[in-house]
Amino acid sequence: MTRRFLLRSTGLLLLLALLVTSETTYAQRDNSEPRASPNAAVSQTIGTTVVDMHFSRPGVKGRTIFGDLVPYGEVWRAGANEPTTITFSDDVQVEGETLEAGTYNLFIRPNENGPWDVIFTTPVDWGTMYNQADAVLEVSASPVDAPMQEWMTYRFVDLGDGSATLLMHWAETGLPISISTTG
Repeated sequence: MTRRFLLRSTGLLLLLALLVTSETTYAQRDNSEPRASPNAAVSQTIGTTVVDMHFSRPGVKGRTIFGDLVPYGEVWRAGANEPTTITFSDDVQVEGETLEAGTYNLFIRPNENGPWDVIFTTPVDWGTMYNQADAVLEVSASPVDAPMQEWMTYRFVDLGDGSATLLMHWAETGLPISISTTG
């Protein structure tokens, strides 16, 4: 065997060992304790468009949420831990504005008076910081009073043939966001 072949083989073996070690380490991380804000997912087909969301569910735990834990006028990752992600299999209209098929981070900026800002960003990453330069679409939605909800959740309501309302519900606040298919 030539020296060059041995060096390449050794390099490939080292890379393979690193990948296996990384996967093993990830798989072996301590999951013995539940997360304070458990992971959740919701999926809905609207017409023929599939919408998938992944988020973490923080609890109220006796706290004042909007205006305190989640300050007014500041962008929030729309959940806990990692940013909330939403995937659309086809182009959609969100609050009447076109959003192309794809996966996005979802951020919300609650406002004390008036509509809240709903912001879709890309690229999707695990960072928790909002970067305005990454915004693909920003729309407004008006919050509504809602029955007490301890654990933040997202669900689809008012499902029609080509439309639905995505409802974020936490504490005594709901934020309905209209979604419709473009086809």
